[in-house]
Amino acid sequence: MRFFETSKYHSFKKSTYIALRWIGILGQLIAVNFVYFVLNFKFDFITSNLVIFLGTLSNLYLTFVYQKTQLSDRSAFIFLVIDILQLGILLYLTGGIVNPFIIFILIPSVFSSSNLSFRTNCLFVALTTFIIITLTFFSTELPFPLSNHFHVSPYYFYSIPIALIIALLFLNYFAMTFGTESRLRKEALSKMEEVMANEHELLSLGGQAAAAAHSLGTPLSTITIISNELSKQFKGQKEIEKDIELLSSQVERCNSILKKLTLNPVEEDDFIDKDITIREYINEIILSFKEISKKNFIFNFDQDSNKKKITKSIEIIYGLRNFIGNANKFSKNNIFITLKSDSEFTEITIEDDGSGYPNDIIPKIGEPYLKSYNSQTQSKIGLGLGIFIGKTLLEKNFATVLCRNSKTRSGAEILIKWKNKDLFNI
Repeated sequence: MRFFETSKYHSFKKSTYIALRWIGILGQLIAVNFVYFVLNFKFDFITSNLVIFLGTLSNLYLTFVYQKTQLSDRSAFIFLVIDILQLGILLYLTGGIVNPFIIFILIPSVFSSSNLSFRTNCLFVALTTFIIITLTFFSTELPFPLSNHFHVSPYYFYSIPIALIIALLFLNYFAMTFGTESRLRKEALSKMEEVMANEHELLSLGGQAAAAAHSLGTPLSTITIISNELSKQFKGQKEIEKDIELLSSQVERCNSILKKLTLNPVEEDDFIDKDITIREYINEIILSFKEISKKNFIFNFDQDSNKKKITKSIEIIYGLRNFIGNANKFSKNNIFITLKSDSEFTEITIEDDGSGYPNDIIPKIGEPYLKSYNSQTQSKIGLGLGIFIGKTLLEKNFATVLCRNSKTRSGAEILIKWKNKDLFNI
């Protein structure tokens, strides 16, 4: 799909970055001129303003010359390098590592870590670390008269760059981790929205198919009656009897096709438009899989299970279908579905006789794009999108979903549980 091709590229919005750069440039300009004119601190004022002016020119270029609305990974790297070098030169002119504004040297790298590629982030971390170390050993003194009063122990002095480098690594690691997870979740949610849109289209087509099946039922019955009458009328005339038998067989074939349409819960009219019990939900879903699967679906339920009808919910339908579909996909022969219900809770258990979840996947079940480190099981598992979508949809409808390996069978086990007050008020 095109979505997964384009989602691999890293970029961020140019207008947002330009706005942030203007804020930074304005802050630098105010700080430099305030300490020089108001506080009467003495430092290389002209060079400092020249450096800020060069930063302004780069932002004007970005605003008026660079035409793209999104900054690519490469373009973002170039402009962020300019930001780091500009700030590094300003700090070099105003005290280096002991300047309290040294903390701002971390911002470009941390900003890039959640938006750009891993390689680019590593380059930024290396460059920022190099500048921090350089400013530790090479810089002008703090602006006069601060330079006359600021004297610290070497232990304190060298602890500043060490603390900054540790903070840089810590912040970048977490920003990269959360940025990656956010992108994957966004991809998965977009995929879920796409699937749900397709599901609604199927429901619309299914409604039309059900209506067609209902409308065709009467004329087909009429044709059957007429063919039976003709068969009696022309009894003994073999050539005509063959034509009548062919006509009857074709009518039966049409009835069979329409019956298959009505058995599919995606297309079946009553399933879509009526409020039904949770047992009927599961029955209809099982029927839809029996049409395409030769595996055994074993459905057990309490005879006195709650027979109260629940409001039609496409999300519950699709969530349950995802989990039952997964069990059908990964089972060997049997899928076991158990429904328990009492006055307080309704519980659905879905088990299969497959190989179950890999042990290293179990703690992360429910996240999209799972990957097992076991080479023997990598080819046997999916991306986790089905579980992610099903879990998200059911939890959105107040269910508690637990995924684990079955304690009584060889395969996976899904436990879906509702409080009845939540399930019947959806």
